[in-house]
Amino acid sequence: MQLSRLLLSLGLGLSLHAAHAGTAVVIGGALRTDNTAVWQRVVSEAGGPGARIAVFATAAANPERSAQQIVAALQREGADARFIPVAPRLAGSDLAARLADPDLLEQVRSSQGVFFSGGAQELIVDTLQPGGEPTAMLRAIREVFDRGGVVAGTSAGAAIMSRMMFRDAQDNLGILRGQWREGREYDRGLGFVGADLFIDQHFLKRGRIGRLLPAMQRLGYVLGLGVEENSAAVIKDRLVEVIGARGALLVDLREARSDARLPHFNVRGVRLSYLDSGDRYDLARHVATPAAHKLREPRIDPAASDYKPYLPRSHFFGDILGDGAIVTAMAQLLDSPAQEVRGLAYEPPAAARNRSARLGFEFRLYKAEGLTGWFSGSLGGEDYTVLNARLDVLPVTVAHPLYVPLTVPASRP
Repeated sequence: MQLSRLLLSLGLGLSLHAAHAGTAVVIGGALRTDNTAVWQRVVSEAGGPGARIAVFATAAANPERSAQQIVAALQREGADARFIPVAPRLAGSDLAARLADPDLLEQVRSSQGVFFSGGAQELIVDTLQPGGEPTAMLRAIREVFDRGGVVAGTSAGAAIMSRMMFRDAQDNLGILRGQWREGREYDRGLGFVGADLFIDQHFLKRGRIGRLLPAMQRLGYVLGLGVEENSAAVIKDRLVEVIGARGALLVDLREARSDARLPHFNVRGVRLSYLDSGDRYDLARHVATPAAHKLREPRIDPAASDYKPYLPRSHFFGDILGDGAIVTAMAQLLDSPAQEVRGLAYEPPAAARNRSARLGFEFRLYKAEGLTGWFSGSLGGEDYTVLNARLDVLPVTVAHPLYVPLTVPASRP
């Protein structure tokens, strides 16, 4: 804990300076090859057609195949994309030699952009920053970024964007319950988005609000950004723009508090904002600007005298960490008469083998000052932007079994 906070504070000045130099394109994973909005934006930020982009498949299980797919997608948008063969799982390569290879270093330095593939993010940091010390290859990548280039990454390549990162933390509920070890669940990232913003990916699909909140609390972050699959957050000069298929969840703990008397994770007063594709957010001023097509629609303001909620009621979420559940709950809070929406994060009865499995967490979303949003169906979906929903998360004891089936009454003789 103390080491992590020290690393965070030591990296503050350098990271914030770097964040103002280049552009970080944080892609939430599962990026489709036909998502031209994201691929085009990476190429555009690197300078447009002809821009040189160095592709690192360092995290991939099959680096050559992953790099080939990324190179092809970037070349379709006009980039001069090249595979940099620096990956621990690349068969027959001398990793140490390639990290210091003058020709490869020059290829990277002369690029206008860098792209990191998905896979296992620990392979990226262990390769480029072993023991926390930057290699010559990482310094070359930073040169590209510091002179105004773009660094993009999908999935694992997104996780490394913040100063601290999730290393291997697949169990959301386990982290809520306190499973948190340096070098296991978390580690140092590469810090391309600055030291005060924590990044997570595959966010809505995998219900990762359950791990992001305790991680931010443990590491001392007040701002977190969870990017959904097949979507991206473009971050430059402290401005975030969301592009792609869906959106990103901004988590703000500036006014949050916890009760140290409770023996498990808890937090009250979290601000959640769901930024849909096309929305923007100013990290310095904490101001959101919805996409142009949203602004053509009436604003939804529960505090307004003419507020007319569209949804008849809200629902209880039996698995608030389910696919997209947290944003669905936020939309119901915004656009229904309900003053709060609740849900549970817990282990199903069949998986509960001991008393600790009875520990669950209640998520309570509620209306408070500043809650507002927009809805649009103009793009063919039911698309919400939701700003400043409030959230409390409290530990609870869950009954096991949670329910029992009804039985047929015995017939009388």
